[in-house]
Amino acid sequence: MTTILFTNAKVFTGNNTAFEAMDFMVDTKSGQFVQQETINAEQTIDLKGKYVMPGLINAHTHIMLDPFFKIGGLSSVSTAETGAVVNTYIAADNLNKLLKHGVTYLRDVGSSDNIDLQLSKLEKENKITAPGIIGSGPALVMTGGHGVELGWESDGVDEIRKHARTNIKNGARNIKVMATGGVSMDGETPDDVQLSSEEMRAAVDEAHHKGYTACAHAQGTEGIKNAIRAGVDSIEHGIYLDDEAMQMMLDNNTYLVPTLMAPWAISQHLENLPDFMVKKSLSVQEAHIESIGKAAKAGIPIAMGTDAGTAYNDFENGSAQELELMVNAGLTPLQALQSASVRAAELLKINDFAGSIESGKLADFIVIEENPLENITAIQGEKVVYKKGRKVE
Repeated sequence: MTTILFTNAKVFTGNNTAFEAMDFMVDTKSGQFVQQETINAEQTIDLKGKYVMPGLINAHTHIMLDPFFKIGGLSSVSTAETGAVVNTYIAADNLNKLLKHGVTYLRDVGSSDNIDLQLSKLEKENKITAPGIIGSGPALVMTGGHGVELGWESDGVDEIRKHARTNIKNGARNIKVMATGGVSMDGETPDDVQLSSEEMRAAVDEAHHKGYTACAHAQGTEGIKNAIRAGVDSIEHGIYLDDEAMQMMLDNNTYLVPTLMAPWAISQHLENLPDFMVKKSLSVQEAHIESIGKAAKAGIPIAMGTDAGTAYNDFENGSAQELELMVNAGLTPLQALQSASVRAAELLKINDFAGSIESGKLADFIVIEENPLENITAIQGEKVVYKKGRKVE
């Protein structure tokens, strides 16, 4: 069987602004949505008024991290203790969890041993069933900088350029740079300025020359502005956005990936985490939420991302919970749904084949019981997931 007609659905395509009654068809051989007028369906599935939307796109993950520290020690990341084989096992398990909970495409923004790049290749070749992956390989960090465990220490324009080119050679379709310090490492703060604009510009240029993207971990205000000046496609986290930074983002069409789940998850497990992490996370939460709300109101394009893999930040319901946190911060439910579909697809440069329900695009979609435009938590409930037109079991 290759063609399935789905009837009696209420569909958010990504391009409309409300769920509309419509039928649609998929071809399981090509894995795409197809025009139902031109093909006879071999099977019909009556969705009985359930709600259908594009599969979720999570634009900020670390698939090789174990957020619950079951393997390795209690640290922000434990890759040094586990090694490539165990980390690949963790990544495969996390991909399975993401897919079962509705994430059909993702961008990974920091991985060791090119695990994300190799798994991306296997998925693209249909050798594994997993979300599609835009991989970054190791993030580019200054010596001793934020995320060094998942990064490549790089100092100066020439080293940055060389390492960006090497990542691309190895299959990266995004280059991640670290503009500031962060919460999860001791001895630094979110306000610390790390890579310079000139260094980041070298990485951005290499990515853009190939038609790929670059993103920046940027939490403090000055680091955010440095990254925007460098031409990154997206600011990750964006904790301390002032009016000038937001105007710069609007002027440059710079996307924001909020990752509100990261501090929220820490706040649920304060007793289990190091004091330095707890103190920094609690100190940024209010400003983070306020910045995201202002950005949404200002019209800055926003893509959903969770930072899954950081402390207690899970790969199961985290993506759906992120949408709830975004709405609580000030996004409309429509903005939230778009952030996990068409906006994220645009940011990842996969919008010509993914991110919306229309003929010729990947048949990645989820079926849920209630209308998330009326109650965003509906996405956290029971769902059926289809990847490339096939039901995920």
